[in-house]
Amino acid sequence: MTTDATGTATAMATAEEVEDVEAFRLRARAWIRANLTQGEAVESLRDRPDEVELAAVARDREIQRALFDAGFAGICFPKEYGGQGLTPAHQQAWNQEVAGYHYPSRLQAPTMVPCAAVLLEFGTEEQKRRHLPAILKGEEIWMQMLSEPSSGSDAAGALTTAVREGDEWVLNGSKIWTTGAWWADWALVLARTNWDVPKHRGLTVFIMPIHQPGVTVHRIEMLNGNREFCQEFFSDVRVPDSDRVDAVDNGWSVCTRWLFHERMLFHSPFATMTAGGRGGRDATGALALAREVGRSDDPIARDLVGEAVTIDLVGAAVSNRITRGIMTGAMNDQAAAVVRLSVCLGGARRTQIAFELAGENAGAWADDDGRSADAGVDQLMRQSACIGGGTTEMARNVIAERVLGMPREVSLDRDVPFRDVPRGSRR
Repeated sequence: MTTDATGTATAMATAEEVEDVEAFRLRARAWIRANLTQGEAVESLRDRPDEVELAAVARDREIQRALFDAGFAGICFPKEYGGQGLTPAHQQAWNQEVAGYHYPSRLQAPTMVPCAAVLLEFGTEEQKRRHLPAILKGEEIWMQMLSEPSSGSDAAGALTTAVREGDEWVLNGSKIWTTGAWWADWALVLARTNWDVPKHRGLTVFIMPIHQPGVTVHRIEMLNGNREFCQEFFSDVRVPDSDRVDAVDNGWSVCTRWLFHERMLFHSPFATMTAGGRGGRDATGALALAREVGRSDDPIARDLVGEAVTIDLVGAAVSNRITRGIMTGAMNDQAAAVVRLSVCLGGARRTQIAFELAGENAGAWADDDGRSADAGVDQLMRQSACIGGGTTEMARNVIAERVLGMPREVSLDRDVPFRDVPRGSRR
């Protein structure tokens, strides 16, 4: 199997060599029911002790190894790198069958997508053979290190530097908002390697083990008590040139595809993504929440549940349409920003619906309040999904300029060497 220009997995084997999708579905269903437990993939992280989280991470690694041994890991990854060499239809069948069961969700994003997808597309043969099988076995968990404290959603404005010294690069700087860096193993890092060209032309991507001399990981406590977000500080971190991804100063070309894979996460052939969400943040959860708080006959509550259903249906239709358009070449890959925008806005509104359904329990709750217990905190955190992974404002810009062909925003730093771009206040 290879990846084509859209990043979509394309089967290269003959029909006789590829397992029938329905036969695969039945085999997957039998294995899932025999080996996985039912329940939500990720529990609430609020006030969760570190030892509990680390145990859950270890359990996800074990499940991933079991998937690998059973022939269900990396369904659309090539066989030569430990995958199954199957098609997106097989991945979709797997997603449908595993819904409602505990699967290793921590390894889907960003380990499988975008990190493993980027390695598959841009990595050297040695890099792919060294890391992809380990990822599919659950031995390596990866993070993406794009955001920086000074650049917000402007990934091309990276100030983290990489200076070459012989066969090594020396990295200095900081990355931020890296979910799970404290328990992960490896990272894709975007760094500046050339200050004498415009900002998009002087970037390079590197592979880096997270826990090594010179790397300090600081955890950030969020409003809901979650401490999964991290900031990393690099002080003379040495990375061999063999761990450079693609050409020097060509990091933005890699990053463009990196962002594409991230935006297509929920419809990627390289990750397991199932319908549903925690609490009342999907149509099924909204209905269950309305029943739980005794509002199933309340016309206002029924309207809210109906809105949640509509959001789910429209969101699925939009995502399927964009995915099909990109796969067939009818749309360019930047249309993935439409999916990103739809998912974020729909998710924020569903969180608001859960808050309204929960009523007074969203303001104050007891431990036995079930689905409504976290509705208040979830409401305060509802915009986080519209910021992390690239803001919805950036998605709107991409849609306007690269999908609809509208005039680009004025940018005063587009053709200016990056070292000459003003940063911070000047007096």
